[in-house]
Order: sequence, then structure tokens, then C-alpha cells
Amino acid sequence: MKSFLSALLLPFLFGSCTVLQPVEDKSVNYLLDSTVPERPVTGASPSVAIASPALPGYLDRQQLVSRSAGGELLMNPNHLWGEPLDSGIARVTAANLGRLENSLNIQPVKSFVTLDYQSLLELRITRFEPDASGNVVLECTWKLQPVNGPVATTRAFTTRVPLVADPLGSQTGRVQAMNEALARLARQIAKSL
Repeated sequence: MKSFLSALLLPFLFGSCTVLQPVEDKSVNYLLDSTVPERPVTGASPSVAIASPALPGYLDRQQLVSRSAGGELLMNPNHLWGEPLDSGIARVTAANLGRLENSLNIQPVKSFVTLDYQSLLELRITRFEPDASGNVVLECTWKLQPVNGPVATTRAFTTRVPLVADPLGSQTGRVQAMNEALARLARQIAKSL
């Protein structure tokens, strides 16, 4: 009986040793970052809250998304955002504008404890990914809504930033181009502050 059980369990034990091996995590996480040069920021105005940007559903995911010439969405399960994309855009936009305007009071809206800001920046992203021609495309509308005052005018913004090819399929060139696109947007918004 012992030899029968041993013969029956032995293949299972050998199989479970290979099945239960640790799986290597090949995912790479990316963060957006400000490309506006750092400088000591000491001012207190303007005071602007950056609302969480509205994103189309296909961008509101953890994977980095690309679009083919035929409109096919391409997602790699190993290239992931380290934070929600809308949070990253708000954080970087606040950093870019803060550096451009020398203001410590330009922050994502969730960083304000009370309504102690003068304006709310509203962003609606319609496209923010590489296209088939090798550019990162940022298309959006924005408005700088005063807390007290009439409804602000919505403005359109579009920019294309060339991608730098990355060795071995890395997405760092893409993220750098996205960072540059957000810096261009911040420079446009700063003209209205």
C-alpha cells in the first residue's frame, strides 16, 4: 500500500515543485515629472487649484496606451503608471505652473484644506498618447475658473512632441515626451495668470 501511494503521489510532488515556482515580475512603473527647470519657489500668489483632469475611458487605466494608424489601442501589461494618470497630470501641472509663476500656492485641489485658492484650473484631456507617426499628442481643453467671478472661457490646446526611440522596448522616451507636452501646456496656461 505504501509503494502504491508513493507511486501515486511522487509525480504530483515533482509537478508541484515546478508549478509553484516564483514568477518574475517584469512590469516597469513610470511617473510623469516636471521638465520646467527647478528654482527656489517662494511666492504665495497666484493661488490656483488644479482639478483632477477628465480623461477619456481608454486612458483611465494603469497600462500605458498607444494608438495605431488604424485606431487600434495597444496596451502592454508590463508598462504601467506608478500612480493614476489623472493624479500625475494634476501633480506635474501644479509643479510646472508653480515654477513658472514662482508660487507655492499652485497645487492639486486635493492638497488644499479649504477653498483658499483664487482660481480652479479645469482640464479635459481628449488625447494623450503616441500616434502612429512617432509623436506624443496632447489634445485638451482648459479653463482657469475664478472662484468669484463669471464663467471663464474654455480654451483648446494641442501639441505634438517627437518621440525618441528607446532601446529594448523601454517607454522612457515616451514618458519624457509626455512630460514635455505638459510643460508646453503649462507655459500656455501661465500666460493667463
